[in-house]
Amino acid sequence: MSGEVYVGVAHLELHIPEARSLKAKRGPVRSLVEKIRARHQVLVVEADHQDLYQRTSLAICALSTDRVDLEARLQRVANTVDRSWSGHVLSWEIEITNM
Repeated sequence: MSGEVYVGVAHLELHIPEARSLKAKRGPVRSLVEKIRARHQVLVVEADHQDLYQRTSLAICALSTDRVDLEARLQRVANTVDRSWSGHVLSWEIEITNM
């Protein structure tokens, strides 16, 4: 493979104050995950806290041959979360590696 490939992984921790059960948590988290996937062509998985009512951790992954494009895409994901998430964003960390 002659070109460089960059992998960007964002780790997002969210608080869902209105959730009083796992069922109540599922709706808003699923809605956000589907919105991110549809708008940004990234992989999104719930990475941790599946057994907690009011907290979730999402891992968001994207690939690109252009580091600047990758950083911009993950920033657009962050903007989508800020605009559409009604709970609290506890943390947002990005790591980009060159393969």
